[in-house]
Amino acid sequence: MPSSQLPHLLFYGPPGTGKTSTALAIAKQLYGPELFKSRVLELNASDERGISVVRTKIKDFASVACSGTAPGYPSPPYKLLILDEADAMTEDAQNALRRTLEQHSRVTRFCFICNYVSRIIDPIVSRCAKFRFKLLGNEAMLSRLAHIAQCERVTLGGGTLAALATCSGGDMRKAVTLLQSAAALYSRAQGAITPAHVADVAGVIPAESVAALLAACRGGSFPAAQSAIDSLVKEGYPALQVLTQLSDALIADDSVSDAAKAAVSARLAAADKRLADGADEGLALLDCAAACQRALQGLPPAGQHLDTY
Repeated sequence: MPSSQLPHLLFYGPPGTGKTSTALAIAKQLYGPELFKSRVLELNASDERGISVVRTKIKDFASVACSGTAPGYPSPPYKLLILDEADAMTEDAQNALRRTLEQHSRVTRFCFICNYVSRIIDPIVSRCAKFRFKLLGNEAMLSRLAHIAQCERVTLGGGTLAALATCSGGDMRKAVTLLQSAAALYSRAQGAITPAHVADVAGVIPAESVAALLAACRGGSFPAAQSAIDSLVKEGYPALQVLTQLSDALIADDSVSDAAKAAVSARLAAADKRLADGADEGLALLDCAAACQRALQGLPPAGQHLDTY
């Protein structure tokens, strides 16, 4: 694609998949180190999300033409404005930005970066070339993490790279952070970093603790399930991590019927939403444990549960 024909861009997908890095790489490839600072403006829309920013900072940058070239780079006759976390912008700000896109497209090209494309208004989406970023595969993550560990002179034990990829869930930023945390905590004292060290810094619940909770739910004794929940809460494990691993354990259990898995998954999803809204973690987990018990015993769901805890 000729550099003069670069469209407005919309990058969307999960965090840690390289959206911002790709946008910055495009900018550096177009302008080089000499023109990068004058031709590229990067804003985090989650911090500067109001209509006043669109009317002042963005409009002032987008409306001014540019000149000059950098040897060895295309140096197209337009600037690039990168709006990170654009889905956090208010609807009024996005509507004001829509007009700016139309008026100054010859002088400035926009690159919108977001996690949820559904939160970007249709007029902006229709004016951009959309690129969806997927979670990174294990092969790409393992090779890059191995390169980082080699450059930083960090010794990794067997299975550590796989543990990093699993705990991060395809989020490269999280994987690098876990590697950095594990290296800071264990590398000097214990030498090689092991999968157990990665699980520790990631806050992953031991498999035996999840199995004990599932066994208590399958046994039908609510005090036993309550005791298992209390143990996890006292250990400081986040409720969202408990829900995630409990869901994975249920789905992987072939002895549980599909109907029971569906019933429990619906309750876990509802609890996830309430936890995101600030619900009490202990009560949310007890509600899920009770629902799990009834589903595993083949009992119908209890009556309408509370909307809040």
